[in-house]
Amino acid sequence: MQRSEAHFGRVMRCFADRPANVWQRLATVMREKPDCVAVIEGRCELTYADLDRQSASLAALLANNGVGKGDRVAVMLNNGADAVRAVVAIIRLGAVLVALGTRSQAEELSHFFADAEPAALIHAPEFAPEVDRARDVPSCRLDVNRQLWRAAMSANNAAPAMPEMPEEALFALLYTSGTTGKPKGAMLTNLGVIHSCLHWREALGLGESETTLFCVPWAHVSGLCGVLMPFLLQGAKLVMVPEFKRREVLELAQDHEITHALMVPAMYGLLLLEPDLAHFDLGKWRIAAYGGAPMPEPTIARFASAFPKLAMCNAYGATETTSPATIMPPGEGTSRADSIGRVVACGDILVMDDEGREVPPGTDGEFWIAGPMVVPGYWNNPGTTERGFVGGYWRSGDIGSIDAEGYVRIVDRKKDMIIRGGYKVYPAEVENVIAGMEGIAEVAIVGRPDPMLDEEVIAFVSTSDHSMTEQAVREWCAARLSDYKVPAQVICSADPLPRNVNGKLQKAPLREWALALPATRNMGVPA
Repeated sequence: MQRSEAHFGRVMRCFADRPANVWQRLATVMREKPDCVAVIEGRCELTYADLDRQSASLAALLANNGVGKGDRVAVMLNNGADAVRAVVAIIRLGAVLVALGTRSQAEELSHFFADAEPAALIHAPEFAPEVDRARDVPSCRLDVNRQLWRAAMSANNAAPAMPEMPEEALFALLYTSGTTGKPKGAMLTNLGVIHSCLHWREALGLGESETTLFCVPWAHVSGLCGVLMPFLLQGAKLVMVPEFKRREVLELAQDHEITHALMVPAMYGLLLLEPDLAHFDLGKWRIAAYGGAPMPEPTIARFASAFPKLAMCNAYGATETTSPATIMPPGEGTSRADSIGRVVACGDILVMDDEGREVPPGTDGEFWIAGPMVVPGYWNNPGTTERGFVGGYWRSGDIGSIDAEGYVRIVDRKKDMIIRGGYKVYPAEVENVIAGMEGIAEVAIVGRPDPMLDEEVIAFVSTSDHSMTEQAVREWCAARLSDYKVPAQVICSADPLPRNVNGKLQKAPLREWALALPATRNMGVPA
C-alpha cells in the first residue's frame, strides 16, 4: 500500500508499511535470525549474532572516542566482513557513514575530510600511505589491523542505546564522481535507504533465503544500497568478493549456490570470456541484476544463452536516487533488452525537453526523477542543490524516453552526446554495436572537435583478441550504422578502460587522449 506524504518540502508516494528507520529493521533481523549466516569472506563466516556482537563492540569503541548521533564517520575498506561490521556499528550509533572508495588518492581524501568533517576514520592498513598524505585527517583514526580494533572485535562491549532516529535523518554521505568540479556529497537518508531496499525486494521478489555474490564496491551506491543494505535488511547471506577475478567469481557463485548477483555490465562481459563458462553449476542463480552503464544487447543475449533459467534484470539509478529508479521485471530482460525497466513503485520519472516541458511517450528528453529515494540535496552545497533539483525532481542529465507501456529507455548522458554535421550521435548506440564483435571486453565512444562537422566519433576498445584491428571495427560499424556514426578512429588495446574510485567508466581521460591523436580525413559526412 502506498500513500502521499510530505518530506523535505516535497510531496511523494511512499510505502505506508515500512520500518521507522534502518536500525529498527536491522535490529529485528539480528534478534530473530541469530544463527543464520550473514557474511562469508573466504573461510570466515559471520552469523547475525556475530555481526550484532562485533558491531556493538566497535560502536562502543567509537562512542568512547566521542562519536555520537549525527557525527560523520569515514570508512575506507575493501569488500569484506570488516566493512559490514563498520557500517552496522555506525548505523547503531545514529552516526552518518561517509563511504570512501579504496582507490581514492590523498588529494581526493583531503577534499572529503574537509567537506564532511568526519569525527572518525576507519581504514585498512594498506590505505595508510594515502591517508598520511591527506589533509584534515580525523584525530580518531582506527586501523582495522591495530590491536585496539581487534580487541574491540573480541570484546563483548555493549553499544550505547540507539538514539531516537527520525527517518528523514542522514544515513550516509556518498561523494559523486565529480565529472565537473569537486565531488559533491549526496545526502542519503534513512527514508531513501528504506525505500531503496523495499523497491529491490518488491521488484525482484527477494526473500530471506537469498544468497548474493557481492562483486561491486560496497562504498558505491550500487554496493551500499543495491546489495549490502537490501540483503542485510532481508536477513539474507552476503558472499564477499574482495577483488573481481572472473574464474574465482564463478567458483564462488557455484560453491555458495548464489541466487542473486548485481554487477556492472563489464563484469558480465568478462565472465563470458571464460572458456568453460557453461560447465559451472549455477542452477540456483535466478537473478542477474546489472546497472551502472548500458549493457550491450549482445552481452545480454550471450549470457542468457549460457544460462537460460537466469533472469537478466537491468536497473538504472544514481547516487542521487539512492540506487534504483527503474528495475526490469524478472523474465523480461532478454525480450526488452533495449530497456532499463519500469519506474520503481514509489518513483516518478518525467521526460522533459530543454525548456522544462514534458514530452510525449516515446520521445527523447531529459529524465527528471522524484520519489522518497531521491536525496534532499548535497552536503554543504546549497547552490548546486538549487540547480540540480527543480520542483521536487532531480535533473539527472540522462537522455531517454518512456513508452506507452511504461518501459524506460536510456539513450545517453546529455553531456556525452556527439553532434556530427548537425546529426546527433549517442555514444551508447555505437558502443552497443561494437560490443557485438567477438573478443570485445569493453568499449567507450567519445567526441573530438572537427573544424568542418562539429565533432567526430572516436572509439576506444579493450579487447582480448590481439589480432583486432581498427579497420575491422570500422567495417563492422559501417555495415550496421549510418555513415556519420562510424568511428573516425578506433584505438584497440588489451588494457582495461579507465575508471574512477567507484569503478565507473571515466571518459574525461579518453577525451584528452582523443585530442592528442593525429587528425583524420573527414569521414561519414551526412548527405
